[in-house]
Amino acid sequence: MSDTPVIGVLALQGDVREHLIALASADALARPVRRPEELAEVDGLVVPGGESTTMSKLAVLFGMMEPLRERVRAGMPVYGTCAGMILLAEKILDPRSGQETFGGIDMIVRRNAFGRQNESFEAAVEVAGIEGGPVEGVFIRAPWVESVGAGAEVIAEHGGHIVAVRQGNAVATSFHPELTGDHRMHALFVDMVRAVK
Repeated sequence: MSDTPVIGVLALQGDVREHLIALASADALARPVRRPEELAEVDGLVVPGGESTTMSKLAVLFGMMEPLRERVRAGMPVYGTCAGMILLAEKILDPRSGQETFGGIDMIVRRNAFGRQNESFEAAVEVAGIEGGPVEGVFIRAPWVESVGAGAEVIAEHGGHIVAVRQGNAVATSFHPELTGDHRMHALFVDMVRAVK
């Protein structure tokens, strides 16, 4: 059991349950994280999709913003999907008033770049480091990455836009792999956590 990483899903808002299921299927011990003491007990963290402005405000309210920043800076593996990608960015191109990020990836993101809710779509995305063909991604009011710094590696593009980035122990996708039943992105993340555990 000692090889089984404990991975939290930030449970302030968003599609927490789906990530817990995907992580469990990728052989991790998954649990929701809402408070700093719960964050201290996990080996890695998924920041789910949802509404990035709301999640940012709730992180401050729950006393999670600084502990999250500290853990990410200290190298805790972290995976952000959709709104999670926005929260892992060093800079948001068009932030809402008072919106903060945890940082962790040297990238600039554009919120809702792929359009509104009714313009949501599914697409097959080739992701570097994932074997077995393209990953099925669900794009819901998804961001894209405008640019990355020298430390960040682009691992997927769609329609000419950057949709997945990795930097050290941090990875982020514009899309929601947890909604498709394809858990290879989660397996990649579990392997990242296992490597530093």
